[in-house]
Amino acid sequence: MSETEPTTRDATGTVDARWLEAPCAALTVDPDGMVREANAAAVSLLPQLRTGEPLTRVVPWLATADGTSAPFADVVDGRTVEAQPVRQDDGSVTWWLIDVTDVRSVRDELKLEQARAAFLSEASAALLGSLNLLRCMEVTGELAVGRLADGALVITPAAHGRFQVVTVVRDRADSSRSTLLRFDPDEVPGLAEALQGFPPVPSRWIDPAIAPSWLTPAGFGDVGSIVVTPLPGHGIPAGALVLLRRAGCGPFSEGEEATANEFAARSGLAMSAARMFAQQAAITETLMRDLLPPRLQHVAGVEYAGGYRPSQDSERVGGDFYDVHPAVDGTEETLAVLGDVCGKGLEAAVLTGKIRSALHALRPMSGDHLRMLRLLNEALLTDDDARFVTLVLASVSRIGSDVRLRLTCAGHPPPLIIRADGRVEEAATSGTLVGALPTIEATTYETRIAPGETCLLYTDGITEAQGGPLGRDQFGEERLQRAAAECAGMPAEAVVERVRMLAAEWVGRNAHDDMAVLAITAPRGQHLTAVGGHGRGRYTA
Repeated sequence: MSETEPTTRDATGTVDARWLEAPCAALTVDPDGMVREANAAAVSLLPQLRTGEPLTRVVPWLATADGTSAPFADVVDGRTVEAQPVRQDDGSVTWWLIDVTDVRSVRDELKLEQARAAFLSEASAALLGSLNLLRCMEVTGELAVGRLADGALVITPAAHGRFQVVTVVRDRADSSRSTLLRFDPDEVPGLAEALQGFPPVPSRWIDPAIAPSWLTPAGFGDVGSIVVTPLPGHGIPAGALVLLRRAGCGPFSEGEEATANEFAARSGLAMSAARMFAQQAAITETLMRDLLPPRLQHVAGVEYAGGYRPSQDSERVGGDFYDVHPAVDGTEETLAVLGDVCGKGLEAAVLTGKIRSALHALRPMSGDHLRMLRLLNEALLTDDDARFVTLVLASVSRIGSDVRLRLTCAGHPPPLIIRADGRVEEAATSGTLVGALPTIEATTYETRIAPGETCLLYTDGITEAQGGPLGRDQFGEERLQRAAAECAGMPAEAVVERVRMLAAEWVGRNAHDDMAVLAITAPRGQHLTAVGGHGRGRYTA
């Protein structure tokens, strides 16, 4: 064996074949820094290794370690080698050399994947925090510049020729800006396709030098790399995400582009959900507008006031309703209606809308209450989805300073007449409910109220409201009449508020049915006309 060839010997000076053939590279260095011996694996890993040579000459990177430190690593011919020292009794050091390239590569990939998963999880949580489209766009841009790029543009599909663009720049206090822009998406390679939901183009295909001016935020500097990726939505594209990296920061890697695509998928779904929510809210608001209780005003010298509380405080409409229809050609009477549809919530509100529309169409016949009720009954019986309803019709007209009332109940609690001296009378009218039987019958009651007196219409949600000290007693008709007596001489709005307040206090937090109240009051004397005709003191002769 040559003196320059690495050898492996045991304590007696003979070569240890097991050490020589060990799969793990190992070499021993004398206290004076000379390579004493090395096994075959070490020679294979370090071809320049020779025994009898200084370690500083053959393995200089290893010579910098003192042999007492923790594992020491360096890159050899593109491979990462970790050296583990073992000090011997004679002062020599045996270095065990392990190729950890693959292990470290897997470890680094795992760390990157963990960081990527954490980012996407954080993004999902942040994007789910709002159903406002603009806020979703801002969050998308902020998350993108926080982890993926130096600048980001979130672009929605064009509406009326203009694109809504949210721009966010890293490390800028006022970085988030929303604008409406007109531009040609074909100016940026892949943008027009991304806005239509097509897959993204690789960033290396996009030359930053040809990027249009609107794409680069003010003060951003030179753009070094661009990524354009679609924002997929629910069935239709939600827009596109453009990521910008400054010159000198290096291009986007394939892994970063893949992360950007997955992030964009989450952002697009969040934006699409926000857009759908906004559209549905707008549609609901439009449809709800005709279902909400009307704003009442003084009509023909008579005060009207109404109050409504749905069975669920989170809802705005339900099965109780009221309306006031001013006199039409050929009549001198205003028609006031209060009703209670079977059921609660939106389903009952839909039927309420149908009934209110039907009564509005039938108001030219308000001179004959029974005829109106029978026609409405026929309409409800022919509607497979309709259910029954109870009603009170009140035809109202001025007779000098008094107000004349014609009242007709159809399956509904009779109205209360609150006299000026505090007496409360129950209107003598009754009838069968509407929409349940082939024919209906009803009686009409006529009376007059003097100035300061009120006719109170209400639904059974008031009298049947359970509460009180034990939480199980009904508010009841007797308690309602006592409350009404306390309202003698009050304006219509004050009567309504008093009854609503007492019913609410009685119910407390208990479940209850829809509640509706309508007050018709003969005003006291002549008042100034309110601006716009909506004030409490409006008087019209």
